[in-house]
Amino acid sequence: MEYRRLGKAGVQVSALSLGSWLTFGKQISDEVAGDLMTIAYENGINFFDNAEGYAGGKSEEVMGKILKAKNWDRESYLVSSKVFFGAEPKGPNRVGLSRKHVIEGCHAALKRFQLDYLDFYFCHRPDVNTPIEETVWAMNTLLQQGKILYWGTSEWSAVEIMEAIKVAKENHLIGPTMEQPQYNMIERNKLEKEYLLLFRDYGLGTTIWSPLHSGVLSGKYNNADPGDTRLHLEGLDWLKNRTLAETKIEISKKVTAIAQELGVSMPKLAIAWCLRNPNVSTVILGASKAEQLKENLTALDVLPLLTEDVMKRIEDVLQNKPFIPQY
Repeated sequence: MEYRRLGKAGVQVSALSLGSWLTFGKQISDEVAGDLMTIAYENGINFFDNAEGYAGGKSEEVMGKILKAKNWDRESYLVSSKVFFGAEPKGPNRVGLSRKHVIEGCHAALKRFQLDYLDFYFCHRPDVNTPIEETVWAMNTLLQQGKILYWGTSEWSAVEIMEAIKVAKENHLIGPTMEQPQYNMIERNKLEKEYLLLFRDYGLGTTIWSPLHSGVLSGKYNNADPGDTRLHLEGLDWLKNRTLAETKIEISKKVTAIAQELGVSMPKLAIAWCLRNPNVSTVILGASKAEQLKENLTALDVLPLLTEDVMKRIEDVLQNKPFIPQY
């Protein structure tokens, strides 16, 4: 396993990490979840990603029980949660980024995890109803209390992140360390264009999600639309409609051909492509089966194959590299 600094922070994250979205507490059994975490940990993964909104809080409960049963050295792994969508039940002060929900949400997550602190705590989305200043102060309170060690954002705009950094600097507080954006061969703008000054000037770290674009870049939809995938889970019609566009399938087919020439699987190529970006601190893997995780854990082996020539061939297929004006 390779380990990378989380932006300019001193903490080291495994280049590959394991996330629980859509799987823990919903799609897979607790036993399978335990197997996946064990495989990940034994292969060098030290970061496990979660959120209050995943399975209404059940995902955190499942992960917490596994961590307690495994009794791994607490210093050997990193755990995250995210605040915004709330767990169950919902309510006017049980969602969002108000001081009340940020702090109470953290306490609830710690209880579900059965942990004393969270390594990473993310603002899962921006909250138009709460001043960013209020959220920054709430995060700083949790930092001072030792309830969290680092805080960050997820799917915020560069302007919103800059505002949080500005508030923190003006008030001598600790600003966001990392952002968790979607990043893959199809979704590129934030990481490759919008955040560039944040990387250069503030050393923002990233924990990117959906390297396979919700399975489209796995190749599983190249010739069919199998009904046992996560895109067919109840309530995920929005995901299916957004991702299963014909143009994206065509991209997957063409890049799969390149992967076959290199002698690697399409998922491994897609994950390695993300890892090649120097502004990616860690790629969050999702998995519902042990074999799937074991296969994708070897994506680091593909990095040496991604020569400039191969990358150019991939770009010729993608045709979506963000335009960055030169001034």
